[in-house]
Amino acid sequence: MTETIFLTGFPGFIAGRLVKQLATDGARLLLLVQPTFRARAQADLARICAETGASFDQFQILAGDITQTDLGLSAAARTQARAETTSIFHLAAIYDLAVAHDLAMRVNVAGTQHVNEFAHTLQNLRRYNYVSTCYVAGRRTGLIREAELQHDAGFRNYYEETKYLAELEVERLKAELPLTIHRPAVVCGDSRTGETTKYDGVYYLINYLRKQPRLLALANIGNRGVRLNVVPVDFVVEAIQTLARDERAVGATVQIADPQPLTTYELFETIAHALAGRGSLLQVPPPLVRASLALPISEKLTGLPRIAVPYFFIDQTYDTTHAQDLLAPHGVRCPPFPTYVHALINYVAAHPQT
Repeated sequence: MTETIFLTGFPGFIAGRLVKQLATDGARLLLLVQPTFRARAQADLARICAETGASFDQFQILAGDITQTDLGLSAAARTQARAETTSIFHLAAIYDLAVAHDLAMRVNVAGTQHVNEFAHTLQNLRRYNYVSTCYVAGRRTGLIREAELQHDAGFRNYYEETKYLAELEVERLKAELPLTIHRPAVVCGDSRTGETTKYDGVYYLINYLRKQPRLLALANIGNRGVRLNVVPVDFVVEAIQTLARDERAVGATVQIADPQPLTTYELFETIAHALAGRGSLLQVPPPLVRASLALPISEKLTGLPRIAVPYFFIDQTYDTTHAQDLLAPHGVRCPPFPTYVHALINYVAAHPQT
């Protein structure tokens, strides 16, 4: 029986790659797309069909908006989606550390509530896959376990806070619906091609060192005690797709993260070796680095937005025990960063502006 998947967040980087994989597997996809993104969605679907051999008949664009009641769907589209959908993949959200409170609440929280309401109306729902983030942990420190969610440690921004509130809404449905919550860490480009659409996260280090590799590589600005958990998008998509088909993942929250993440010091050294052919000669004291990056002029000199600075000093480790137990039998594993750093760097060199 062909699965009919209702998916939000297309066209988007992770959603687009997930749609490509799902279509390759023969699924039929109902794609909730805001009217302003319809032309881009059609272009992306044409490319996916050309690359995979999938039929355009496998896709149907449904004009709508998660921020609206009934997802902004027409009566006919709503009736069709309710009758045909067997799985939901909810990826639509505002992924912006500087997002304003009202917008984040409207999209990330209210939007998720609307998708939850839609899920309750489905007679043939096999799985509801919700894509969250490891950063629902907010200002917590130490080991963050997959089964843990509620806390009062606070948040660095409204992105973290509203994704946390949205996950709380989804978590409450576990007793009622077949749910899987996926929490990716910091997503970077494809581990084979380096392809990405946004230069943030580890790319701040890459672009910083690319300015003057031989000179800037001399002084490591990383931290030996802080880990930045980076995962390539192809691993994230493969993990989500695999878990969505595994009945053992029903009711689970899984952290799609690197089980052996590098410290920011090690990330710097790895990138420096790839760009300059050698590592650093000295380490800049972390307190000095943090103080320097907090200065307004530092954004122009380093390319690192001040709002992103705290993420290079977070004392958090994301437990992936359950994720690994579920993914290992399928042969799905997160590749180590050193094995794909050249792919990321080469893509940046070929595409200075995403």
